[in-house]
Amino acid sequence: MNINLDQIGVRQVSGVSASKEGELHAFGISTVLDLLEYFPFRYEDYRLRALQEVKDGDKITVEGKIVGLPVLQRYGKKSRLTCKVMVDDWMVTATWFNRHFLKDQLTSGRVIILTGKWDQRRSTMTITDSEFPDKGTQRSGSLQPVYSIGGKITQTWLRKMIGQALDQYGEMIPEVLPQELIRQYKLMPRKQAIRQLHQPVDAGEGKQARRRMVYEELFLFQLKLQAYRSMNRKRSTGIVHTTDNATIREFVRSLPFELTDAQKQVELEILKDMRSPHSMNRLLQGDVGSGKTVIAAIALFATVRSGHQGALMVPTEILAEQHVRSLKRMFEPFGITVEMLTSSVTGRKRKDLIASLQMGMTDIIVGTHALIQEDVFFRSLGLVVTDEQHRFGVNQRSVLRRKGFDPDVLTMTATPIPRTLAITAFGDMDVSTISERPKGRKPISTYWVKQNMMDRVMGFISKEIDQGRQAYLICPLIEESDKLDVQNAIDLYVQMDQAFPKYQVGLLHGRMSAAEKEETMRAFYSNEMQLLVSTTVVEVGVDVPNATLMIIMDADRFGLSQLHQLRGRVGRGEHESFCILIADPKSDIGQERMRAMTETDDGFEVSRRDLELRGPGEFFGTKQSGLPEFKIADMVSDFEVLEIARNDAARLVSNEFFWTSPEYEPLREFLNRQQVFQGELID
Repeated sequence: MNINLDQIGVRQVSGVSASKEGELHAFGISTVLDLLEYFPFRYEDYRLRALQEVKDGDKITVEGKIVGLPVLQRYGKKSRLTCKVMVDDWMVTATWFNRHFLKDQLTSGRVIILTGKWDQRRSTMTITDSEFPDKGTQRSGSLQPVYSIGGKITQTWLRKMIGQALDQYGEMIPEVLPQELIRQYKLMPRKQAIRQLHQPVDAGEGKQARRRMVYEELFLFQLKLQAYRSMNRKRSTGIVHTTDNATIREFVRSLPFELTDAQKQVELEILKDMRSPHSMNRLLQGDVGSGKTVIAAIALFATVRSGHQGALMVPTEILAEQHVRSLKRMFEPFGITVEMLTSSVTGRKRKDLIASLQMGMTDIIVGTHALIQEDVFFRSLGLVVTDEQHRFGVNQRSVLRRKGFDPDVLTMTATPIPRTLAITAFGDMDVSTISERPKGRKPISTYWVKQNMMDRVMGFISKEIDQGRQAYLICPLIEESDKLDVQNAIDLYVQMDQAFPKYQVGLLHGRMSAAEKEETMRAFYSNEMQLLVSTTVVEVGVDVPNATLMIIMDADRFGLSQLHQLRGRVGRGEHESFCILIADPKSDIGQERMRAMTETDDGFEVSRRDLELRGPGEFFGTKQSGLPEFKIADMVSDFEVLEIARNDAARLVSNEFFWTSPEYEPLREFLNRQQVFQGELID
């Protein structure tokens, strides 16, 4: 009998009360399958060790016999309990903190099992766990799983409930991988692997269990992407763009600069996709300032000249305004209309703009999330471009795509990752990479200084502004509603305004109105304002060629890729540019970020280090990027498995046998649950 464990509520596990069910829901655990697949992130090693085998400072578990009487010392509400224990012919002093209630149990001659940190020089152990074998033991001699917990959920209770779920339902865990793959890679059966991850017999068994489940998780992820990609390829319902090469060349020749070889290659890849009957789904990645916007402009030009409309969705209003300015400059000589739709466009102006889109009078629309509102329609949407794709969820991007009939889709990111990882991570997309800097782009000199050198930094600001240049001064901002950080920006603005009375100092942050932001950026762009104190709203895309100095306060509070994005706001003109990181990082990771920024200005290298330091979940912004939060796999350390899984998934979905054979029915059911057959991917 087939029982779907993802259809059985977690309350059916003996011992899970209504209140505990609510607590589990907070961790995303609603069903028995959720509970069984809630894997530990590490293990506590309670296996008994001999003192002759261990090193000073190790966390160990030993068995010994209590000798002498315990000594209890109190310090107000805190206490220190010590006792002599004979372990392997060693007289060990065991110390418990704030465990005064154990005193009466520490009787001479009683056997005790101790877990804690070993100090070899003093022959002492600082105890974290202790138990008495004569009372029955659950921990000693084993590897104990450690789960991510919170609220009223304890490790002991969760271990017990997962053990109970394994007892009740462990034999009903279905196999999802085809036997050919299990045999090929000598994988542990699924029900055995899940049990071993929660209750490992030894480290070797646990390692094999993790190997099995990592492969399964990455294979299913890739199967979803490859099946979606395959189905899209088979549909010939995409728009065939007919703009010829001569027309494209006329537009490219009108640009005030020459395309790099990398840009030309990417342009050919995109135009080839746009001329095919299949709907394009391409990721364009390139370093800060590598010229992605120009490539997007060529693609938008091609769609308009083919009789269709284009949409460019960006994460912020400031970036939308900048794109509108640059696209209008490029397209006005060709009679192509460009308009902007954001939340600040309201009333009659908004109604007229929406009507213009529906009638096809507006060729290209640039906007924020406002583009995906229900009342926005197009006469013939031919191309959707999304800038900084990691800022939008999968569903947001697909809503815009559904505004047309299978339009071509181009997503852009300035957070580049190694091409092989991009192809594997974004398996439903083709990947184009601009790996070359535009001609004439100068490297940016980057320095890391401590807070106590702020006076020298102020002198450097004065020197640059005196030479006619402009400077950014960035404050950290975690969320736009974070009033404390906004206040920090205001405080800094007041300080700078007083320090530079000869110059105009501006302030920009997320709580300002759209009109205030636009006016501030206009004044900075036209050099009416020489120093701009800002939060991270300037992170993406803002282009002021005369700005040569980027100063980032508390720089260790930012991720590496974000620091690189901010650095990319300068170095866009003819003058030498500088980035100064002001930070006193306390952590090793914070210090490593500062070193990485001063050692390289290559975006791909920066992203590689960021990926290593932060891990894939935080780096990709998992919830926003469309990548799943893997339960057990790690996109960096398990990258080789990810590539193998991708190849296996691609091979399977390309085989007609996969779509008809009963052996693959569980995988087809999985794809159905993921809505792949509806032409969508669930977020």
